[in-house]
Amino acid sequence: MNKTSKIFIAGHKGLVGSAILKNLQDKGYNNLIYKDRKELDLLNQQAVKNFFEKENIEYVFLAAAKVGGILANNTYRADFIYENLQIQNNIIHYSYLNKVKKLLFLGSTCIYPKSAPQPMDEEVLLTSELEYTNEPYAIAKIAGMKMCESYNLQYSTNFISVMPTNLYGKNDNFNLETSHVLPALLRKIYLAKLLSDDNMQEVLKDLNIQDINQAKNYLENFGIYKDKVEIWGSGQARREFLYNEDMADACVFIMENINFKDLISDKKEIKNTHINIGTGIDVSIKELAYLIKDIVGFKGELYFNTQKPDGTMIKLTNPSKLHKLGWKHKTSLEEGIKSMLEWYRKSKKLYRYNKI
Repeated sequence: MNKTSKIFIAGHKGLVGSAILKNLQDKGYNNLIYKDRKELDLLNQQAVKNFFEKENIEYVFLAAAKVGGILANNTYRADFIYENLQIQNNIIHYSYLNKVKKLLFLGSTCIYPKSAPQPMDEEVLLTSELEYTNEPYAIAKIAGMKMCESYNLQYSTNFISVMPTNLYGKNDNFNLETSHVLPALLRKIYLAKLLSDDNMQEVLKDLNIQDINQAKNYLENFGIYKDKVEIWGSGQARREFLYNEDMADACVFIMENINFKDLISDKKEIKNTHINIGTGIDVSIKELAYLIKDIVGFKGELYFNTQKPDGTMIKLTNPSKLHKLGWKHKTSLEEGIKSMLEWYRKSKKLYRYNKI
């Protein structure tokens, strides 16, 4: 890529896409294309076809996706598999038809088997069954990755897939019904801190409602009280976390420096050409919760509800392939959470209590 290359960021308002957009802007790229859902519905095949035929896009960051935590993944199973398949099918296929020079497809480490050896390297893909709660989402992402690989092999495209570990950061999804574990914990503990400080004005502002009793009832549904916070599972499950700005920097690095041919091994079968993006460092959910508790300054109790699911107990990536290619993360977990909390406190974005 050069600074004037025409670059499309699909999903530019999301956790990853917004960070990629910022990274590109900070590095001086000045021909960036991005559309919100009203301007371009990525689920609409004809709309995507028309967009690519009109815009003459050279490079694509495919960061658009329907994402969520355990509750959302398990509840909206049909939505997760349909919407993700539809978005990636449209963008990847019309990138090929319109001769896009390079595409970066973002997946997720949930593509790896539930019982994968730890840390997970790229070779363990499809070696055993997936975690049930996020199976539809994982299958969609595997399909997208294999679609990129297959188009490369049949049509000589230059489509690269990356598998980021659990991400967090500015512009994250803080909706208590659909968010991932880190933003969910951060918001729950932050709201409990406001309750413990009797700061109901900020609680109502955060929830964007006006009735105090309604607010308290809503928070209690998620185990949020002035003196304690309920957390799903035993707290023993371990997770790896990567700050979204580090993730964005890795994506831009790959687009600037790596091509599909660089990822082909000398094996007879060309597969597993994707790249893990992670830190190679994990923490337990309990350790994470207590770290957030300390950062937020909440003095109450953390209650771990063992009647709720833990999900996969260990999920740690092996990022050695990316390290050998020349990139490593920079932001520590504590630094990232502090930055995320500061952004959340200052953000004017409203998180409506009844918004899915």
